[in-house]
Amino acid sequence: MEALLIPLLILVALVVIVGIYFWTTYNGLVRLNVRVDEAWSDITVQLKRRGDLLPNLIETVKGYATHERGVFEAVTQARAETISAETPAEASVAEGHMQSALKSIFAVAEAYPQLQASQNFLALQGELVDTEDKIQAARRFYNGGVRELNTKIKVFPNNMFARGLGFSARDFFEVENLAAISEPPRVQF
Repeated sequence: MEALLIPLLILVALVVIVGIYFWTTYNGLVRLNVRVDEAWSDITVQLKRRGDLLPNLIETVKGYATHERGVFEAVTQARAETISAETPAEASVAEGHMQSALKSIFAVAEAYPQLQASQNFLALQGELVDTEDKIQAARRFYNGGVRELNTKIKVFPNNMFARGLGFSARDFFEVENLAAISEPPRVQF
């Protein structure tokens, strides 16, 4: 009887250990997945905030630079793309367009000294800079969560069962056109 009891205890202990491993791994994956969803939500909130600031900025600049219609249309189009983006890939494309459009509008503003002295323009510009900083922070948080989730999904032995449990690697939020954001707009006086 004792000879049968030891292997049975070893088998039960092994099943308990494997069960605990799967339980903790599954819960860890769920936590990481929720963290990535939360981080994506933070990004969309900041993108919406920026989108809400842009019409005011455009109207302020329009008062001084009425002949710069193409710039205003580019900003409006980029705003629409950013707000309608639902995935990191779509947001990445829209973000590249938005950065180019913002460079254009600030380049136009540089040509109008009276606009640069406008308190309304300066306040909007400050809000936009603050929002851009928040977007960057939210992107870093999101990408960090994606990195942790993707790593946990891809490491052995998790890679053998994570997909079966409904977990898949997530996309990073990267700007598609790095050249669009690599250099600030050149301003010449």
